[in-house]
Amino acid sequence: MGGVESRGILRKISDMLEVIMKRIDSLSRLDNASDSRRLEELSSAINRIQPAGLVERIQAIAQNVSNMAVRVEQILQNSMAAGRALRDGTTGQCEVPRDPRYPDCPGKVDWMRARWTSDPCYAFYGVDGSDCSFLIYLSEVEWFCPPLPWRNYTSILPARKSSTKRQAAFRADVSALLEQVGTGKESLSFMKRRIRRLAAQWGMAAQQLDAKLHGRWRDEKKILVHVGFLTEESGDVFSPKVLKGGPLGEMVQWADILTALYVLGHNLKISISVKELQGFLGVPPGRGSCPLTGPLPFDLIYTDYHGLQQMKQHMGLSLKKYKCHIRVIDTFGTEPAYNHEEYATMHGYRTNWGYWNLNCRQYMTMFPHTPDNSFMGFVSEELNNTEKHRIQMNKVRNMAVVYGKEASMWKLQGKEKFLQILHRYMEIHGTVYYETQRPPEVPAFVKNHGLLPQQELQQLLRKAKLFIGIGFPYEGPAPLEAIANGCVFLQPKFQPAHSSLNHEFFRGKPTSREVSSQHPYAEQYIGRPHVMTVDFNNSEEFEAAVREIMRTEVEPHLPYEYTCEGMLERVHAYVQHQDFCSPEAPLPSVNSSRTLQGSPIVLLPNSTLLGWASNATAPPCWPPLSALRLLLSTDGQSCVEACRGADLVCEPTFFRFVNNKDALSRLEVQCEAVEVETNHIFPAFSVLRRECGLQKDPLLFSCAGHRPKYRRMCPCRDVRPGQVALCRDCL
Repeated sequence: MGGVESRGILRKISDMLEVIMKRIDSLSRLDNASDSRRLEELSSAINRIQPAGLVERIQAIAQNVSNMAVRVEQILQNSMAAGRALRDGTTGQCEVPRDPRYPDCPGKVDWMRARWTSDPCYAFYGVDGSDCSFLIYLSEVEWFCPPLPWRNYTSILPARKSSTKRQAAFRADVSALLEQVGTGKESLSFMKRRIRRLAAQWGMAAQQLDAKLHGRWRDEKKILVHVGFLTEESGDVFSPKVLKGGPLGEMVQWADILTALYVLGHNLKISISVKELQGFLGVPPGRGSCPLTGPLPFDLIYTDYHGLQQMKQHMGLSLKKYKCHIRVIDTFGTEPAYNHEEYATMHGYRTNWGYWNLNCRQYMTMFPHTPDNSFMGFVSEELNNTEKHRIQMNKVRNMAVVYGKEASMWKLQGKEKFLQILHRYMEIHGTVYYETQRPPEVPAFVKNHGLLPQQELQQLLRKAKLFIGIGFPYEGPAPLEAIANGCVFLQPKFQPAHSSLNHEFFRGKPTSREVSSQHPYAEQYIGRPHVMTVDFNNSEEFEAAVREIMRTEVEPHLPYEYTCEGMLERVHAYVQHQDFCSPEAPLPSVNSSRTLQGSPIVLLPNSTLLGWASNATAPPCWPPLSALRLLLSTDGQSCVEACRGADLVCEPTFFRFVNNKDALSRLEVQCEAVEVETNHIFPAFSVLRRECGLQKDPLLFSCAGHRPKYRRMCPCRDVRPGQVALCRDCL
C-alpha cells in the first residue's frame, strides 16, 4: 500500500462511517411525541438498508478500519525509520545480535515487533517500530540486548545517585510529620491523633537511644512509605470502619512506623495513592510495562502486600531490579515455603499473598511470629512510676472488660457459659459499637459503653482488674495496652491450635504457623501473672483462673520491645544494618569438609553449644557471627522451637554458614549419604534413612520448617535483654 494513497482511502472510509454514526445518534435523541412520524420514516429507511444489526456492523467496520490505520501507521513509521537508517548509515548496525551472553535478545526483539504499541511507555522511551529503536530500548532502558557499539553512551547514561552520605539527626518535633500524613480519611485522622498523643514519649525515647549510641554516626536514608491498604485502588475497607469498631491494629502499627523513621531522622516521603506512588518512583506514562525513568530515588521502601502488588503493576522490570530495597509490613508473617514462587506452586504452598521471592527477612511482622521474618512491632503507652502507683491504688478488683469492639466478635459459640461464670464474680463491661439499638449478641448482664475514644478506653482499663479475650480478634495491640494499664489478660487456649489447615481465618495466609491461643505473644513472652491462658470449655479450669486473678496483685507491665525506645532501637538497627542488595561473600562449597582443627565452628567455652571460633575469620554479616549458637533439633521439631528451648532465637542469616558437611560433622551427625536438594526443611538429618540433606536454594532456608522423622540443623543466636529481634552485639 502506498503511504499517501492508503491514508486517503482510510480517511474517506472513516469520514463516511462517522456521518452514518452521527445520523444514527441523532435518531436516538428524537422526541417520540413531536417527531414520531419522522422517526418511523427514518427507521423504515434504515431497515430497508439493513434489517438487523446495522449499528453493530458499523461499529465492527469502524474497529477494523481503526486497526488498519494503526497497522498502516506502524508500516509508515518502519518505512521512515528505515529511511533514516539508510541516511544515517546504521542499517547494518541494527541487525539482531546473537550473543550467548544475551540469550533472550532475539526473542525480545520479536516480542517488540509484535507488541510495541501495546503500551504507550515504549513510545515514551523513543521506540518507533524500527529494529534500531527496539535494540536501543532493549539495551539501554531494559537489559536484554548487548550495548550497541555505535551509540554514544556518555551522553545517554542516567545521572548517578550522589554517594555523599548525610548523618541522621534525632527529631523531637513531629509537626512536620503530621503535615506529611495528610487529611481526607478517618484512618489518617486516627493515625495523626496517635502520633500527637505519643509525641512526648517518642522524644524522650530518642534522647535515651542517642545517649546509648554515644553519638555514633547514623546514615540518613531516603525512605518512601507507601501505605497500600489505605489507597482507593485497594478498596480501603479500613477507613470507613475506624469509628464503627473496625480493626485498628494495622493503623496503630503504620502510625508507629512513620513516627519511628521520622524521629530517627530519615528523609521520608509518604504515599497513600497510586498516583503519588507513580510520581515518587518516576513511573513513565503508560500501562506499567516499562522500567522507571531513572534510578530508584529511595534507599528503602516500606509498604504492604497491597502496595507490593501496585508496584508490580507500575514498575515493570524495575521491581525485580530494586526489590531488595523493599520492606513489606506483614501482620501475620510469610514463611519461606510460601515465599518461593516455584517451590510454593509445586508443593502446595501457593496462596494469594506469598510467592514474591524476597528474602524472608524483608517481611516485617506485628509480633515475633517466626524469626524467618523481621519483627517490626508497634508501641504501647508507657506509664511512669507515679501513674503506675495511682493505677494500683484505684483498681476495682471485681471489674472485667471484654476484648471485642464489633458485635460479630461476640458470636463465639459457648460464650454465654463462661461469661455467666465470670458474671458471678465480676461486673462485666463491654465497648461494642452500636448506632441506635444495643447489639443482641452482647448479653444483658454486660454493661456496654459503646465504642470509646482512646483516652476513655484507657481510663476504663486503668480501673478494671481483668481484660478477657473471647477468641477473636487474633494478636491485636489491645491486650498489651490492657496489661500496660495493670489488667490481667485472660484468654482462651485453642485445642487443637488454629492454623491455615483447620481454620477459615488463617486459610490463604502464607504461613503454616499454629496459633495456640488468641494472643500467642502474650502467652509465650509475658505469661503469668499478667497473662493466663486456659481452656474456656473447661468450666472448673476457667472458674479457678478467675478466682486466682481476683487474689493476685499485679503491676502495670510493658515489655521493653513495645516501648518507644525499644521500637526506635529495633528500627534503627534494621535501617542501618539490614542489607539485601549487596552481594554476599562467597562461601566454601556445601560439600567441603575440614579437619576439626581447621573448622571455624567450635565448642564454645563453658558451654555445650557450638559457635564461631573467636580466632576464625568471620565473613561480614549482620547479625555478627559472634552471636552464632549451633544445635540439632529433636525429631520433628522446628528450629524456632529448638532454639527457644535453649533460650535462644533461630537466626536465618546464619544458615549459609552452617549449610555444609563440616557443620554436620561438628554436630556429630553420622550421615550415610549427603544430598543437596531444594527443600524447606534442609539442612536436616533423616532419622529413618540416616541421610543428611543440605539446602540448594538460599531462599528456602527456614527456621519454621519441620517434618516428622527429620532433625533440623539449627543456627541460633543470643538475645539482647528485652529485645527478641536483636542479638547482644546487634545494635
